[in-house]
Amino acid sequence: MAQDENLRVKSKPSPELTTTSQSMEPPMSKISTMIPTTSWFTPKRLLAIFCVINLLNYLDRGAIASNGVNGSRGTCTEDGTCTSGTGIQGDFNLNNFEDGVLSSAFLVGLLVACPIFASLAKSVNPFRLIGVGLSVWTLATLCCGLSFNFWSISVCRMLVGFGEASFISLAAPFIDDNAPVAQKTAWLAIFYMCIPTGYALGYVYGGLVGSYFGWRYAFWVESVLMLPFAISGFFMNPLQLKGFVSADSEKALAPETVSSEVQGTLRFSRFLNDMKELLLDEVYVVNVLGYIAYNFVIGAYSYWGPKAGYNIYHMTDADLIFGGITIFCGIVGTLAGGFVLDFMTNTLSNAFKLLSVTTFIGAAFCFGAFLFRSMYGFLALFSIGELLVFATQGPVNYVCLRCVKPSLRPLSMALSTVAIHVFGDVPSSPLVGVLQDNINNWRTTALILTAILFPAAGIWFIGIFLRSVDRFNEDNEHQVSTVESSDTMPLLQEMTGETSASPAQSQEC
Repeated sequence: MAQDENLRVKSKPSPELTTTSQSMEPPMSKISTMIPTTSWFTPKRLLAIFCVINLLNYLDRGAIASNGVNGSRGTCTEDGTCTSGTGIQGDFNLNNFEDGVLSSAFLVGLLVACPIFASLAKSVNPFRLIGVGLSVWTLATLCCGLSFNFWSISVCRMLVGFGEASFISLAAPFIDDNAPVAQKTAWLAIFYMCIPTGYALGYVYGGLVGSYFGWRYAFWVESVLMLPFAISGFFMNPLQLKGFVSADSEKALAPETVSSEVQGTLRFSRFLNDMKELLLDEVYVVNVLGYIAYNFVIGAYSYWGPKAGYNIYHMTDADLIFGGITIFCGIVGTLAGGFVLDFMTNTLSNAFKLLSVTTFIGAAFCFGAFLFRSMYGFLALFSIGELLVFATQGPVNYVCLRCVKPSLRPLSMALSTVAIHVFGDVPSSPLVGVLQDNINNWRTTALILTAILFPAAGIWFIGIFLRSVDRFNEDNEHQVSTVESSDTMPLLQEMTGETSASPAQSQEC
């Protein structure tokens, strides 16, 4: 309320104008969910753009894991016959541990930058932050193709992660703001469907481009494809997130006598308070703990899957086979998880039920698949397992977004991303590499890895019994500025001028 009073003092409107504007001003929920009928930029198009960007992010991860880009190390037989290596591993002569570290190097930049971008979202327009991040990503992938040794490509991969961080932290809250109320999880599922699909396409893309043109071209083409989206982040009218004061309004509210050092201290204090609130939220913590165990397995699957399949079942086209299975299972499984949760009624308790059941049954099918000696039996069971395991993508991120108030969503997504990578797929790829180096049996390695999905299901099962509250409407109008800068555009309901918010949301302000 104090902020609103300061705004009125600074602008000094006449009583007549104030009365008129107050009587005619629509609720904030309607302002933030309406688009002019002449606008090209609609919620569905925003979703489509974000999906393509997400697809490119994960295509890059799949490409570096493919045999065509990752390659293999040169070998020598006892009689002195040597074969040259291929791809990155062959060119830089990497062992399995170094190769595993390379797959995780980009996550270092991601982990450092995610909290930074989430914190900056409170003082810099989040849409512009996405543009900055995508520009760094574009330049970093270009430099990956120019790398000359293990350390140079490792640094470039770290910068790729740094650039991706802004998008990972902020895209899901934008989608959550603008998705129809009855299809919130379905829209998130469509967005997160791009993770397995991107990985799978990356296997195929990396295998084809790496085999015919060389691994460096795989990175250069990615850079060209992302460039238009990086540019659009600066030239399109920026959007505002629910629960955030616009940057210009925040500056207007800040006393001129307060130094930049004091403002920086206040922002850091606010960041620490937000972190504390998240870490004390048992629903959020349980959700992320289950996600960590889940991501430990999925991260190692995505990197070592083709190589394990090639060695266990002698798949000559392991990239194409794993890529094809993952594309189909990723699309169908992820979409099914989102639509099923919406059909059940998208509550936090129902999300935990779906997470625990699908993960447990999916783990059983994947574990049984690796026990098969026949490649066809393996592919049949593994496909069913992947369908079920991928059904978690929409529900797990729905919980991350809805168990916290809107102003904490970017930090919630950032902290979740940091946690699942630091304790999940960052250590899993090199650790599985070390395990395989020691036991030298890909089947046993795959079974040990798959078994970790069962604890993930158990952790999510605990979440069913926690007291959970959907906090999407918790931030009130005083936390959202009613003074928008001239170049800031609220994202609106496409072509109709009607809000997609629920009646409760419309009455919130």
